[in-house]
Amino acid sequence: MLVQGTEHKIDRPPLSMMGQKKTPGDWEQLWTWLEEKIETADGAVIALDTLLYGGIIPSRLHYFSETVLLERLNRLRKIKEKRPELKLLAFQLIMRCPQYSISDEEPDYYADWGREIFRKGYIDHRKELNIVAPEELEELSDINSRLPDEVLNDYLGRRKINMEANKAVLELVKDGTIEFLIFPQDDSAPYGYTAKDQQVARQRIGELDLELKAYMYPGADEVGCTLMARLINEWKGVQPLVYPRLSSIQGAFVTPVYEDRFFYETLKYQITAAGALIASSAAEADLILLASTPGETMMEAVSQEHPFFSYDVYRNLMELVEYGSYLLKQGKAVAVADVGYANGADLKLVKMLRQKGMLFQLAGYAAWNTSSNSLGTVISQALLYTHYGRTQEHLDFLSLRYAEDAGYCAIVRKELNAGLVDQMGYNKFLLDGPRGEVASYVRARLAEVLEEKINGSEGKVTITDCYMPWNRTFEVGLKVKYTQE
Repeated sequence: MLVQGTEHKIDRPPLSMMGQKKTPGDWEQLWTWLEEKIETADGAVIALDTLLYGGIIPSRLHYFSETVLLERLNRLRKIKEKRPELKLLAFQLIMRCPQYSISDEEPDYYADWGREIFRKGYIDHRKELNIVAPEELEELSDINSRLPDEVLNDYLGRRKINMEANKAVLELVKDGTIEFLIFPQDDSAPYGYTAKDQQVARQRIGELDLELKAYMYPGADEVGCTLMARLINEWKGVQPLVYPRLSSIQGAFVTPVYEDRFFYETLKYQITAAGALIASSAAEADLILLASTPGETMMEAVSQEHPFFSYDVYRNLMELVEYGSYLLKQGKAVAVADVGYANGADLKLVKMLRQKGMLFQLAGYAAWNTSSNSLGTVISQALLYTHYGRTQEHLDFLSLRYAEDAGYCAIVRKELNAGLVDQMGYNKFLLDGPRGEVASYVRARLAEVLEEKINGSEGKVTITDCYMPWNRTFEVGLKVKYTQE
């Protein structure tokens, strides 16, 4: 994303250059576009995985040499040399290692060997640390006897090349080409190949004295938003103060699923990475962030009809909503990080926000995918709200979050995966195209859900487009419009 002018106009590459799931984007066209457009830009947020590999998923599939990747990175140096006043912020993932045998976003052999690859890395790491259990050694021996050498060599070879690219990017931060860098952690685990690569990156960050310029914390898909908020805060010359209020005392110490640390530690990273700081009180804060955390162990949103005991007893949603309503009446900017469940909204919380007339008064809301995906999204939106206010674009984005996070992720997707797509003759990984029968059903059903759960005297969300971008049920493509009744 490129940003220019006092009004901070944003420019992005055309979709025709971008990749589609396992199909990489055209990196040469993308580089050419960047080099041409950057001439009139004031700054840029750069997804390095896209420029190097053609996308995040292609970064797990490519056969580029280290030499090729370093040559591509050097083009950033040339851009900075030509325009030294440019602010370049970037992010680059450390290659993940999922715990399951599914090849939907991994090499084809991951369908047969994914679990074994993860467990081998996990147990080998624990063995190196002398904390391995006897039964794990037995499992490791069994995996080693079955896992084909060509599979492991392909996987580890690509990891090694990608890690060299990660280290090379840190050199760009050191020499000032990149002003600020985030290594987001996708599907984190405390042990394994990814955890070991993260240790290598952390060590290199320390060696280069880059602790304040290169962050590493859980997240991935939201990081472009985070860096955009940071860029605008820098241009505005401010560090907004954010006061977090949690629904549970223990919520700060919950480790969200797909992540590797306590919630509050990641929250501090997310706020600071966006160019803000944590406030010590609501009175001094520019923004209040209401975080609906789990009371103890995090569940998936699809299971919330039968929540763990701790969801009802170890947290207090009522107080959180009443507190937010009170602050809104005092003129405070209030946002909601709905991170009680993974992969979807807490429908009880959404109901309460609607009852209090808060849905479209908020500075931000998010409840999609992982806890960090939601945190980074809502923090970024809310920080932009402190600068630009309650614009139509803001209300449309709020509407999109309610449609996608609450309507689709928490309700409609659950219905699809519970047997509906099977009855239609498809499966959740292979539908009938982006705009087929399934997409038509989703649009109609989602409109019903919005009418039931979201729309009211406060405002109405209308779907203007609906499609299934990756021909599977996990994500939905939506365009929506907010209107006031």
